[in-house]
Amino acid sequence: MEFSGKNVLITGASRGIGAQIAKTLASKGLKVWINYRSKPEIADALCEEITKNGFKAAVIKFDATNEDDFIEAIKTIIDSDGELSYLVNNAGITNDKLAIRMKLEDFTSVINANLTSAFIGSKEALKVMSKKRFGSVVNIASIVGEMGNAGQVNYSASKGGMIAMSKSFAKEGASRGIRFNCVTPGFIATDMTEVLSDEIKQGYINAIPLKRLGDPKDIANAVAFLLSDDAGYITGEVLKVNGGLYM
Repeated sequence: MEFSGKNVLITGASRGIGAQIAKTLASKGLKVWINYRSKPEIADALCEEITKNGFKAAVIKFDATNEDDFIEAIKTIIDSDGELSYLVNNAGITNDKLAIRMKLEDFTSVINANLTSAFIGSKEALKVMSKKRFGSVVNIASIVGEMGNAGQVNYSASKGGMIAMSKSFAKEGASRGIRFNCVTPGFIATDMTEVLSDEIKQGYINAIPLKRLGDPKDIANAVAFLLSDDAGYITGEVLKVNGGLYM
């Protein structure tokens, strides 16, 4: 897997899928910028783990939903490295409940954390990457953005919107040599699924053709491919990584 660029910013990278994406991309030779909003000790520990293994990493704190913060963070990266080659919009939250009980704030807070942050990042990346006429963005959407899910109207809307938005960015970025793609994870073994009961997890597994929950490495490997030169003729696509649950 080859990369013409040298660095990558990953939002929400201190834990879970984001942390594994950081470790995988660092192992491919990229300098990874680990974004976090709170709990610096977790981000620092990840950075230390990556650098101890002989790879390059740095920690950068900002709120991905704040446009000024995002712009300043990208400026910091460019001042340090001379470029921003790749972006992974991974930051996001959930706030699950049935729609009939969902307050407007429950809806808009998830939209802002998941979709608005990805819009800001994609827009600013398009600006700075256009100067070199090179770059690649991967947005971490979700299987529920494709198929919907009871109790997740807000999350489904944010991830479905991300898919449509990425396709539009792909059309605008193509003439400038900048690619935009999505990965849609299915049910992945992370902290969020760890709190589920064994009965619920087994129910998910029974519904998945490959009969297992996904591993964060499954997502990280897909992201690495889409960012890399190997996917240089792929843009505006949605790569499903869900074990066959939604085809």
